[in-house]
Amino acid sequence: MLRLGHAKEVKEFLEWFAPYQFDNGKIPCCVDARGSDPVPENDSHGEFIYLVAEYFRHTGDRTTLEKMWPHVAKAFGYQDSLRLSRTTAEYKTGDKEVFYGLMPQSISHEGYSAKPMHSYWDDFFALRGFKDAAFIAQTLGKQEAVHYAEVRDIFNKDLHASIQLAMKNHHIDYIPGAAELGDFDATSTTVGVNPGGELGTAIDQRIRQTFEKYYVNFVKRRDSGKPWGAYTPYEWRTVGTFVQLGQRQRAQEIADWFFTHQRPKEWHQWAEVVMEKVDSVQFIGDMPHTWVGSDFIRSMLDMFAYENDNDSTLVIGAGIPTKWLREDNGVGIRNLSTHYGHLSYTMRAVARGTQVNIESGLRIPQGGIIIKPPVGRETKVTSLPATLTIPLR
Repeated sequence: MLRLGHAKEVKEFLEWFAPYQFDNGKIPCCVDARGSDPVPENDSHGEFIYLVAEYFRHTGDRTTLEKMWPHVAKAFGYQDSLRLSRTTAEYKTGDKEVFYGLMPQSISHEGYSAKPMHSYWDDFFALRGFKDAAFIAQTLGKQEAVHYAEVRDIFNKDLHASIQLAMKNHHIDYIPGAAELGDFDATSTTVGVNPGGELGTAIDQRIRQTFEKYYVNFVKRRDSGKPWGAYTPYEWRTVGTFVQLGQRQRAQEIADWFFTHQRPKEWHQWAEVVMEKVDSVQFIGDMPHTWVGSDFIRSMLDMFAYENDNDSTLVIGAGIPTKWLREDNGVGIRNLSTHYGHLSYTMRAVARGTQVNIESGLRIPQGGIIIKPPVGRETKVTSLPATLTIPLR
């Protein structure tokens, strides 16, 4: 909603939801007619802090950031207490060492609803929360900023160590969904890329290995001719992941296949579960499914632009297909909200390569604006407005 310009509604949601926080700082997994749900799900705390930070990054609304600070501080404290519960002596050696410094087991990942697990889904969201709590504290000049940054770095180090140990313990070459299972769950691991921001870190290669395996499995499912039964279109979020991995063609292939599974086709949506046999009678979950829809929207927007926190750049065009450039007027986007202001640009094919026109209205990120066209070399822009022709490779 923020990226599509609905900041007012996001603010209203924040102000409505924040008072449902528990006195101990816990952020409820959901709120219903009975109030805050007490079920322990350890992704919500980081998600809430991330939302507060994202609202500020898109709007610059410092007044609301100050208003949310007490909620952020309490959520940080609760999340930190969860982390500390896994740093006692029993987690320093033996079978429990892999859990050291992590969030405790929970059922926030629906795949573990039968039995709570130490889910890296929780940990990647926790990491995002620790990162953004430190960012908010620094932005507001709070004395907690130094401590928050220290906790962020400790948790990041412990998370990386756990992932490496889990891979060693299970003799696998991918990041597992849960530390104790060694299960393959790339759809969950996407959180490490976005919003986790872990590309370019010590586990960068592990992330790439994970999505290499996902792609091999995807091609096998698509092309082998063997029955595949059903899948959950939460997988849409992998499209944005492949865009950020710099694998444009794979992102397009996966998106094209998902588009064949909109049912009914005229509804332009995906149910929570898509079956291979259209006329089979099985559980399909919600339809339309809002979470799947949001995964689709985020991935499509990533094709046009995304922020890279690790090098402070705004990347544009990294997922745009060549065929879009060859349409009469090429392709473009207007007023896409980013951390640096509203982005409007056009991109089209010309005889010498790709012509790009970026309008003014953005602050230039510290690392610049990086153009990654499907035709032509990667190019950095350091001033706006900008009109340039990127030559063929």
